[in-house]
Amino acid sequence: MSKLTLISSATASDSANVSFTSGIDSTYDEYVFFFVDVNPATDATTFTFQVNASGQTGFNEAMTTTFFRAYHNEAGSASLLGYLATSDQAQGTSYQQLADGVGNGADELFVGELHLFNPASTTYVKHFYSRTGYQDAASYVLDAFIAGYINVTAAITEIDFKCASGNFDGTIKQYGLVE
Repeated sequence: MSKLTLISSATASDSANVSFTSGIDSTYDEYVFFFVDVNPATDATTFTFQVNASGQTGFNEAMTTTFFRAYHNEAGSASLLGYLATSDQAQGTSYQQLADGVGNGADELFVGELHLFNPASTTYVKHFYSRTGYQDAASYVLDAFIAGYINVTAAITEIDFKCASGNFDGTIKQYGLVE
C-alpha cells in the first residue's frame, strides 16, 4: 500500500509563481504535487510548470510532452475528447501547460496533481504525468491529461509553477510517495 508524506505546502496569494527549491531529493522515488483551488487573476490564462536540474537556473530544461483533454460546456451542447497539439512540446524548454484557458471567476478554479518520478536519478530522464480539472473562461469544464519526460540525466532539484499571464491564488502541496 502506498503512503503519501507531506513535505511542504505553499499558499499563493496574488503570487506570480510558487517554487519548491528544497525537498526534491533521493528520499522518495516519486513526488506528487497537488493543486488546490488555484484561481488566476487573469481570465483565460494557462497554468504551467518547469524544473531546474541540479546546479541550473532559469527553469528551462528540455521536455517532450503530450496534452489531451475532455471537455463539456455548461449548456450541454458541446463535448469533445481530443489531443491539443498546441499544448505539447518536442524537446522544448518552455514552461509546460497543465491547464489552458483557465477562467478567473469565483466558480472557475483549477485543481489537479502532478507526479514526478525518480527526480534524483543521474542515469535516466525524468518522467511525469498530470491530471487536472478546471473551468475555462468560456464556461467549459475540462479534464486534462498531460505526460512526458524531462530530457536530463542530472538530478531535478527545483520545480516552479506559474500562470502564463498574471498572478494567482491557491495552494500547492508537495508530497513524497512511499510504496
